[in-house]
Amino acid sequence: MFNPSRLKLARQRLALTLTKLADQSGVSLRSLTNYENGKLAPNEDNLLKLARALSVPPKFFDRDTAETIPVEAASFRKLSKTTATRRDAVLASATLAVEFFAVIESKFKLPAPDTPSFDKLSPEEAADLVRHRWNLGDRPIPNMIHLLESKGVRVAALRHEYTDIDAFCFVRDSSPYVFLNTSRSGERQRFDAAHELGHLVLHGEQDMDPSTSKEREAEANRFAATFLMPRTAVLAQSMHNASLERILAARSFWKVSAMAMTHRLHELDLVSDWQYRSTCMTLSERGYRSTEPGGIVPETSQLLRKVMFGSASKVNVRDAASDLDLYQDDVRDFIRDLVPVAA
Repeated sequence: MFNPSRLKLARQRLALTLTKLADQSGVSLRSLTNYENGKLAPNEDNLLKLARALSVPPKFFDRDTAETIPVEAASFRKLSKTTATRRDAVLASATLAVEFFAVIESKFKLPAPDTPSFDKLSPEEAADLVRHRWNLGDRPIPNMIHLLESKGVRVAALRHEYTDIDAFCFVRDSSPYVFLNTSRSGERQRFDAAHELGHLVLHGEQDMDPSTSKEREAEANRFAATFLMPRTAVLAQSMHNASLERILAARSFWKVSAMAMTHRLHELDLVSDWQYRSTCMTLSERGYRSTEPGGIVPETSQLLRKVMFGSASKVNVRDAASDLDLYQDDVRDFIRDLVPVAA
């Protein structure tokens, strides 16, 4: 019954090497290597030691093989600054989150994916076309998470210890997934969600080759800026040489960060290079680079709230953990800050 791939998945999820796992579990490195290679199955004593060290129920190791999300399928910002061990840990956790959504889909009919592929267009053209396709007009988007979920995107939370990763996305079995770091400000999460949508629209059918990640990230940023702050609508607001007060009012209107609003005005040639640098310096001095004073409340998930806490809810943390052979805290990590914490 022991599945070697499950041992590797549980180990990678905690960013442990085989050597570290040997130290923490008391199981020899040689035995661990044989277990992961499928040459040997652990006895009951070692199985319990591994379960304790990896924070999973022993039954987790009996589950079917789960295909880990490959790194070339996922969009990672600042990939060069993320260690391979850290990256693999995030992908292992995401693999388990996909299984969590499979539990939900076994009990609910979720929205079908509707994320078009516009890989031949510029980011700006693609953003405008997605807005048109989804009948969004040129008004501020009320809630990015609700919008993505309504278009079939599965949204989950990143574990908060992954402070070096803002967000990432991938497509698995035709379903798009977006993972957000919900410890960020509401404005940052909205931009991250739009950024990942940009990846899905512009790069969803491409391998995420690390050698071209810088170009893809720039394109996703341009998509996000245009999607959240449409050119024609911003120009109509008469923001030429806008004062700091007007910029702050505009960022509240569009629900973006003050820095993102300032950058967008500069992109549209509404503020000069000098004014752009000066405004960014002032905002930084006032704390807007690391936080968003007077900002919005972070958005939450409508889909997860309905399936887990609605009147017809059929999925709860306890039962989902049992279905997945995980602990309840692991399931809570998938939904952290996206829905209320519950038992």
